[in-house]
Amino acid sequence: MSESTLTPDPPDTPNAAARQTSGTSRTGHPAAEPAAAPATEPTAEPATAGPAAGVRPAPPTAPAGQTTAPAGQTTAPTGQTVAPPTAPPTSPPPTSPPPAGARRGSRPAAGSRARALAARLAGLPVREAAAPGHPQPPHSPAQERARAALVSARRRTRSLTDCLPDGELTAQHSTLMSPLVWDMAHIACQEEIWLVREAGGRRALRPELDDLYDAFRHPRAERPSLPLLPPAEARRYLAQVRAQALDVLADPAHADGSPLFLFGMIAQHEQQHDETMLATHQLRRGPAVLDAPAPRRAPAGAHRLPREVLVPGGQYAMGTDGASEPWALDNERPAHPVHVRSFWLDTTPVTNAAYQDFIADGGYDDPRWWHPEGWLHRQRTGIAAPGYWHRAGDTWLRRRFGRTEVVPPEEPVLHVSWYEADAYARWAGRRLPTEAEWEKAARHDPATSRTRRYPWGDEPPRPEHANLGQRHLQPAPAGAYPQGAAPCGARQLIGDVWEWTSSEFTGYPGFVAFPYREYSEVFFGAGYKVLRGGSFGTGEVACRGTFRNWDLPVRRQIFAGFRTCRDAEPH
Repeated sequence: MSESTLTPDPPDTPNAAARQTSGTSRTGHPAAEPAAAPATEPTAEPATAGPAAGVRPAPPTAPAGQTTAPAGQTTAPTGQTVAPPTAPPTSPPPTSPPPAGARRGSRPAAGSRARALAARLAGLPVREAAAPGHPQPPHSPAQERARAALVSARRRTRSLTDCLPDGELTAQHSTLMSPLVWDMAHIACQEEIWLVREAGGRRALRPELDDLYDAFRHPRAERPSLPLLPPAEARRYLAQVRAQALDVLADPAHADGSPLFLFGMIAQHEQQHDETMLATHQLRRGPAVLDAPAPRRAPAGAHRLPREVLVPGGQYAMGTDGASEPWALDNERPAHPVHVRSFWLDTTPVTNAAYQDFIADGGYDDPRWWHPEGWLHRQRTGIAAPGYWHRAGDTWLRRRFGRTEVVPPEEPVLHVSWYEADAYARWAGRRLPTEAEWEKAARHDPATSRTRRYPWGDEPPRPEHANLGQRHLQPAPAGAYPQGAAPCGARQLIGDVWEWTSSEFTGYPGFVAFPYREYSEVFFGAGYKVLRGGSFGTGEVACRGTFRNWDLPVRRQIFAGFRTCRDAEPH
């Protein structure tokens, strides 16, 4: 669709991303690495292209055929009472958008093709739209959910862009990011391709923009030099596309919800770009333009929580299927049995205070704790603290969305790379959890043997459950949100900070690319690490117990932290 949650530039090929980790940009030139940049700033990292936490790559004009990735995953022993996953379609339908500006007279009626795509993805029978003599309600619950998700995402997009003058929208605030005005028109272009043309079967509105806002064709470094739409025109394009998309959504053919995956995909896409634009706000220099109330304090007694909780071993169903999570993306599917050994997991994410102990003990200066490539990266960039931190005497300060403040000791640490998280875990005598361990801790209820949608149950997130949706501009103190706790007792597994895992990003057994390979599959096996759980900047629609984000291990402009674990039984 577009780029990753924290929007990396997509590689030209699956191997291109691997080349990026060695300090070479996708253009083949050495990545820019300003030697004089402050050691604690994210801009001290190589300006290579890489994802986060989910806006994903934009589809080429003619998406490639879909393939099944190798399993490459250890599954649970057979004979366990785990419901078998719905089998993915063995031959998914083609989903290439029509050529720009092509007439659609020979195509099925509006909604029919989207209905077939989404139904087959979900493993459901294809249902035809009701005949004219059988009227549908003008807005079914499924349509209302899709409409609300689109409206919420657009409200947030406007709040992140209307607060800045045109000059700051067209500027590139970091080589890691696009100009904000590029994101604006890219959001509109993707919505036009998938909702107006694909779901609605309508003619292209601005076919000449398809190439300009294709993330695969234009890496971030060159986007400021492109003939981008100016802010006023980008806003008009957003409004024009949205009016038609909502008109398509109101079609009775969409009333039963089966073709609404594309609407959910686009709502998630915009929220993922919103999180990326929020990260751009953090990177920009200048006075603060964003404001939000502080998150709730941790409840009384939070300081007495145990340091770690036991997650019992055993088998559980990892991932999801369309029937239970119709808006799940391809890399979250299918549900499959996985066996995990018992382990102890941090009750909360690692805090700033705990991380300062690592710094004070010389953690950044001792190669014993660092992955070999991480140690080379640390020496090359000179990083010595999380991103945006600097020391004033004996006090650590941070810059947060244009404000300088004392680093709050009780908050989860933020803006650390995978290499830094891994080094801390080794220093503490622990390790990062695998992706399978993280999901079991977050979703599995050993009392009922059920796998939940969220740590607290199946209902969508509410403010008392998690810090999501940019309601606040920082993580909540460790131990907050007791109503969002998982069955194992761990807190804040959803929201606050994306959490690095030890796992490489790859497909689940039985993976089927949908609606195009470039959404996830081209990133498999290319050195990306998986992050889970979402951050304070993640939209609710783009966060659930199965949602997978990924990024390169050097990245720290994203809103990422971590928690650690240890084995409970010998291997």
